[in-house]
Amino acid sequence: MNTHRRRVVVTGKGAITPLGHNVEQLYDAQIHGRSGIAWIRNFEASTFPTRFAAEVKDFRLSDHLPNADRWRHAGPNTHFALVAAKEAIADAAIPAGIDRTRFGVYLGNGDGSNDFPNLISAIARAAKPPETRTNPNEFFDAALTSFQPGHEYELEMHTTAGRLAQIHDLPGPNYTCQTACAASSQAIGEATEIIRSGEADLILSGGAHSMIHPFGVTGFNLLTALSTNNDAPTRASRPFDLNRDGFVLGEGAGIVVLEELEHAKRRGAKIYAEIAGYGTTADAYRVTDSHPDGRGAIACIQMALRDSGLPPTAIGYINAHGTSTQVNDRVETLAIKKVLGEHAYRTPVSSNKSMMGHLISAAGVVELIISVMCLQKHILPPTINYETPDPECDLDYIPNVAREKRVEHILSNSFGFGGQNISLVISRFKD
Repeated sequence: MNTHRRRVVVTGKGAITPLGHNVEQLYDAQIHGRSGIAWIRNFEASTFPTRFAAEVKDFRLSDHLPNADRWRHAGPNTHFALVAAKEAIADAAIPAGIDRTRFGVYLGNGDGSNDFPNLISAIARAAKPPETRTNPNEFFDAALTSFQPGHEYELEMHTTAGRLAQIHDLPGPNYTCQTACAASSQAIGEATEIIRSGEADLILSGGAHSMIHPFGVTGFNLLTALSTNNDAPTRASRPFDLNRDGFVLGEGAGIVVLEELEHAKRRGAKIYAEIAGYGTTADAYRVTDSHPDGRGAIACIQMALRDSGLPPTAIGYINAHGTSTQVNDRVETLAIKKVLGEHAYRTPVSSNKSMMGHLISAAGVVELIISVMCLQKHILPPTINYETPDPECDLDYIPNVAREKRVEHILSNSFGFGGQNISLVISRFKD
């Protein structure tokens, strides 16, 4: 680690996920191996190839914010982000007197609201049998009378970061990235670089996403990426197991407060962990498949370790991307073994997605938050539903039962569609 550069620490965390409405509920469910996967309630999915997902349960924005109606046109991504950010900022106990121009936002965010009912209604009004195509003018007239302007604006991904800046008075740097399943991890990595460079002292970072809607489920079914184990939804997400058949779609948000170390110390902040290393690469291969040789993932993990200044043997636990698809789990295992060598077989690995599904753009930050909790609580979450070993996935995946272990350094991987790779190294803080 370069001891002369500005160091970046985590001083606040917040999450809303299929496993609970705050960080403590999330971590408790993880270490007890509880699944958040169930039948889809967001829409009628009884005819879909996949009829289950990991939805955020019993969520009402009014339970968390006093002025919830203000956000009625915003999508679930913004609703989730508002709640997670509120928790993170409260957790960080940020005093009123700080220089807020040095406090920014960097999110890896997904798309916003999808007005599926009104869209289908407008298309239906524009379809005039026996014509085989819709009439654009008829569609436009129908859309003008049924679509809500505020709703349409909230569809854009950048609005969530803007809303967080607005509600929390954060006029510093404001960014949004969309690198699929790696987005929120990339946001954390890039936010770390911004603080290291001296452009900001604090950044609210993470991500939010929901694709549990007809478009999202249809798209992933067409890509044959989702599990279709409708007979046993809670057992469908089985990372690294020989009989895995795809991932389970999840939703939610995770937000962390990243802060320059000396700034945090001056105000007496509680420091949960240090962002020690960041790696980012692209497979430059295919949209849906990882490179079979793991070249992007290997280079990414190596880059994160170089950035941290740590040897591979220092990693005590790996929070895997672990989607439960055949290709991803095999390639991630290959990459871990290639970089860590024999130490890979002595390093516990687990996938949080076995319990909460794949939160897409929000996945990386939520998994980072769980990793931070592991540093604090000394309990590593299991990979549930691990029953049949895969000869090509032959590491210690903490099968089914959590494990007590104190670790000093954790590697968190996020490998997204399009070949986007992010690895983060987080460390127990030492002054």
